Amino acid sequence: MKPQPTAAILVIGDEILSGRTLDSNSNYLANELTNNGINLSEVRVIGDEAKKISETVNFLRGQYDYIFTSGGIGPTHDDITAEAIATAFNVPLEINSAAVDLLASHYPNGKADINSARLRMCRIPEGATLIQNPISKAPGFSIENVFVMAGVPSIFKAMTDSTIPQLVGGDPLLSISVRIEKGEGDIATKLSEIAKKHKEVSIGSYPFSQNGRYGTMIVARHKDKDVLNKLERKLQNLM
Repeated sequence: MKPQPTAAILVIGDEILSGRTLDSNSNYLANELTNNGINLSEVRVIGDEAKKISETVNFLRGQYDYIFTSGGIGPTHDDITAEAIATAFNVPLEINSAAVDLLASHYPNGKADINSARLRMCRIPEGATLIQNPISKAPGFSIENVFVMAGVPSIFKAMTDSTIPQLVGGDPLLSISVRIEKGEGDIATKLSEIAKKHKEVSIGSYPFSQNGRYGTMIVARHKDKDVLNKLERKLQNLM
């Protein structure tokens, strides 16, 4: 079996922290990473503060194989992610001619429609590779193991879809779900015994309430289908 690379997501934006905007990008990326055998180990949310972005990116890129950022690469004054990434890597932030050409293709008058605000979206750290954006054409970029993408969900999704196939993943994690019509307190002891005997499997317990009755959904994740099938029978005995 192939080992699974690790990844972290850094969500950037005051609007996320204030609750004005709901982060759906992490959920989408988490599913795509799982399906491609990449283990998402951490998700962080920070505000629009350049120093904090630089420091966090530098820490995370030393801990995990892949880092993905979401947000802060638009045309307004508070879009400072590109600048912060350039600082993190100690490289210049420059107007990228290929990015300008891509963005110009989105407008009827080409480069004539690229004003100073739009030109901000063409500022790319030196040495970075562009990430295609088929929706609005303003690209994201990658530099070493850091992938910098837009915060708009539809654009983030498109960038993710173009990026994931280029990454080296491991064996995808498979999962099973077993619904137990008992509360967690009723099955905790036996479930713990099962978990101790299957330490190689990720086993999660999630309580629910339905029609006045309590129950527990148990989710197990592993690379090997046979391992999960055997475990599923043991979990069903908890009923």
